[in-house]
Amino acid sequence: MAPFKTDFPAVRACIFDMDGLLINSEDIIGLSTNQLLQKYGRPPLTRSIQAQLMGVADSTNGDIFHSWARLPISREQFARESSEGMRLLFPDCRPLPGAGNILSNLSCARSASSEDKIQLALASSTKTRSYELKTSGPESKRLLSFFRSDRTVLGDDPRVKNGGGKPAPDIYLLALESLNSGIESGESPILPSECLVFEDSIAGVEAGRRAGMRVVWVPHPDVAVEYQPMHKDILAGRSGRFKVGDDWQLGDIDDGWAESMPSLEHFDYEKYGLDVASQIS
Repeated sequence: MAPFKTDFPAVRACIFDMDGLLINSEDIIGLSTNQLLQKYGRPPLTRSIQAQLMGVADSTNGDIFHSWARLPISREQFARESSEGMRLLFPDCRPLPGAGNILSNLSCARSASSEDKIQLALASSTKTRSYELKTSGPESKRLLSFFRSDRTVLGDDPRVKNGGGKPAPDIYLLALESLNSGIESGESPILPSECLVFEDSIAGVEAGRRAGMRVVWVPHPDVAVEYQPMHKDILAGRSGRFKVGDDWQLGDIDDGWAESMPSLEHFDYEKYGLDVASQIS
């Protein structure tokens, strides 16, 4: 087992996922899916199935869902009806507990060691049209306004190569690239090890670890319960759920690069050398 690392470089950037971390879109997807299941006489999502689907792009189009659901309609018809249902419900997305406070605090935070301003970016697997719907309500729009558009990387960004979505590191590395393209002349580029990723999904944690970044995992309660025995493996990026290759990018159990917490309200700024005293005093 690798020794627990404590001598990390100062955090200079915080990169956030969106769905299920900042806004309740994962619950909205579950609600929409259950409405369709009920329409076709099928039982609602179980916690186990829902936990397996969370954080996976187009999860209700995949084998796990359809093998379980056994719907009397084609996958194509389900995808069309599902897309329409989510289009109607996504504008109801709301911020999750602690999301507004942490973004407000970090937007003004500085590194306690260097006094450099902390940089923020968004790295989400959601595609542009879904992003626009999810952030069309006033609360979500206000929340996501903390991220500049040129520091927002979405799942259909043309720079993300085919197969480069989470758990691959591409989206997080692109977010870092967007931050470094805007740093002031004379400043050294932000390194992956100087980035702190916030994620709710298992795939996202693995993406952050593969990018060489530190990770705070804030799982949905269903995911936390379903994968309780695997928490240490997940924090290392070693859940075994995905076949990406390049396993040298993964971490080690208890290596200190990642931690989990029940909500963003529990984030410890001081632990990461982030000075937000003026914000929360």
